[in-house]
Amino acid sequence: MKDWIVLVIAMAAACAVVLTIVVVNHRRIREDDDPSETPDVMEYMTMMIGVVYAIVLGLAIAGVWEARSAAQETVRQEAQALHEVSERVQVYPGPVRDRIRADVDSYVTFVMDSEWHHMEVHGDLSDKGTALLSQLRKDVTSYVPANDHESQAYQPLVDQVAAVDDARTARGQGAGATMPGVVWFGLIVGAVVTVGLIFTLQIRRTARELLLAGLFSVLIAFLLFLIWDFDAPFGRGISATSAPFHALFPELTK
Repeated sequence: MKDWIVLVIAMAAACAVVLTIVVVNHRRIREDDDPSETPDVMEYMTMMIGVVYAIVLGLAIAGVWEARSAAQETVRQEAQALHEVSERVQVYPGPVRDRIRADVDSYVTFVMDSEWHHMEVHGDLSDKGTALLSQLRKDVTSYVPANDHESQAYQPLVDQVAAVDDARTARGQGAGATMPGVVWFGLIVGAVVTVGLIFTLQIRRTARELLLAGLFSVLIAFLLFLIWDFDAPFGRGISATSAPFHALFPELTK
């Protein structure tokens, strides 16, 4: 199911539940009921709980957005290090240079065409990608420089391969969900409590109050969906992309 369909369903369901409770609750109110009798302390507590929950929502959104940005930066570093390997190997003899560049191209092609989808579905890295990187490392480190010029290029190449490995590891660690289950429990319970507190203010079935109640519930549902969508940096709609690979290796893009 598309993410935007999930969002629409969640927002519509939240709005429908709140409005239904308002209508049902209104029918049970006695004719002599006075909505002005709501204690001031109740209004104060409702406001404070709403403020606290808003802060929690803000922190959660900031956390998952930071994780998404870090994931995108990790992809950029991995692509840049591979590009550096492909360019710096120019000083090596033709057969060695071609073999290393072929290793880079094979790895990049696999990441863009296959491993990205594997991360979205399974939340981890693939064994074949690890094997392709190991082959690249083997070809880079096993070559013995024949002169000083090649010797000067050897260590930077090894360092760039290590940078690729480090970035790939970080990409694998960020492939799954980042929010702990206990945090989700708190967010959902907090949403139920926050929305439920609007009924303590003796909301009526006027058009204005129904509109505000519906918009408030829709807003809460949207923010929770936003956190859920950002929670998997590589797996959902607003996720990190393989754009750096496509930008640095345009000849491999289908």
